[in-house]
Amino acid sequence: MPDYKLTYFNGKGTAELVRLVFAAGGIEYEDVRLQQDQWPELKPKTPMGQVPILEVEGTMLCQSNSIARYVAKLAGLAGKTPLEQARVDMIMDGMEDMGKKGHDVHWEKEEGKKAEKKKDYEETFLPQFYTCMNKLVGDSGHFVGNELTLADITFFNMTTLVGNYMKLPNVDEFTGLKKVMDHVTSNPGIAKWLKERPETPF
Repeated sequence: MPDYKLTYFNGKGTAELVRLVFAAGGIEYEDVRLQQDQWPELKPKTPMGQVPILEVEGTMLCQSNSIARYVAKLAGLAGKTPLEQARVDMIMDGMEDMGKKGHDVHWEKEEGKKAEKKKDYEETFLPQFYTCMNKLVGDSGHFVGNELTLADITFFNMTTLVGNYMKLPNVDEFTGLKKVMDHVTSNPGIAKWLKERPETPF
């Protein structure tokens, strides 16, 4: 098996999804955590001037979702058929929408506008979004197929990140989504990572 080197800052951010997939698959990798003063030197050496990056056999990959999909394929978590893989992508894209909307609210500089956006996001968008996502969970308690996939892990990761600065709907009120969260946190590799991962400021 080749060596995998994941590089990001000392935080969860956009690299945490990749770390969770590595953990779920039981795949060893080097978890490099940059200090801020190391970034200016590395930045021009990256494909698109950003992190995370994953280095594999002399090839450098960027874009967190692309890296996560690659690792998920290695781990058998990407979906078994092209249709299943498309459904995984669908869930990932939906969660990306949720994250971008939350990010937009969080970084709004005008206080009055921020309060208005936050109210709409928490009281209107998120409940509607959770309702839609809940309907996409199968009887197995997974978004795709009958076992854990990247789709489930992405839902867990994004809701955890957004929940750090937004009030989320109570997942216990959404039977399907509660099962998804339970399946993710009960995966042995992920459970171990959640217990042992470093405490970080973000």
